[in-house]
Amino acid sequence: MPPTAARLQQAFSLTRDRVEARYGIPVLIIDVPDPFTGDLDGAEIHLDYASPDDLQLFTLAHLFGHTVQWSQSSRFWTVGAKPPKTYSAEDLVEVDEYERDASRYGITLLHEVGVHDLDGWLSDFSACDRAYLEHFYRTGEKRPPMELWRDGTAVLTPLPIPEFTPHPARFRWDGVVI
Repeated sequence: MPPTAARLQQAFSLTRDRVEARYGIPVLIIDVPDPFTGDLDGAEIHLDYASPDDLQLFTLAHLFGHTVQWSQSSRFWTVGAKPPKTYSAEDLVEVDEYERDASRYGITLLHEVGVHDLDGWLSDFSACDRAYLEHFYRTGEKRPPMELWRDGTAVLTPLPIPEFTPHPARFRWDGVVI
């Protein structure tokens, strides 16, 4: 059963407060240019004000995970930045690991604020996001992401959040973050 709107709003509020207070990363609710639902630059997270509650929470947790990754190595700034239809099988494995690990950091973040009941939901969202990206990178076609949703995917294991210092890299307006 999907989480209720009230539960998603509660988890979002706790998570946003944690990201801003503990990690010093501003979370701005703004008009993110279509078709994107969020963006990051390594020091800020932007979320689209018009996104539904489930997408806001997933995007916040997931982009926090990418912020952690970006602070660890500039190599992560370019994962997934190649033009569609140019990805090798090895590239796609790297993108999948990068995307999966961002969500694993997101699950740890949720646990830090006492949210332990959304692991399966976030894992399903992550699997949908990764399926969308793999399809896009292989074909160049942007399908409606929810066509790729599957309930009951393997639950991701939390990934410990290392000590890190957020620092600006670049915004991904031209990327495929959805």
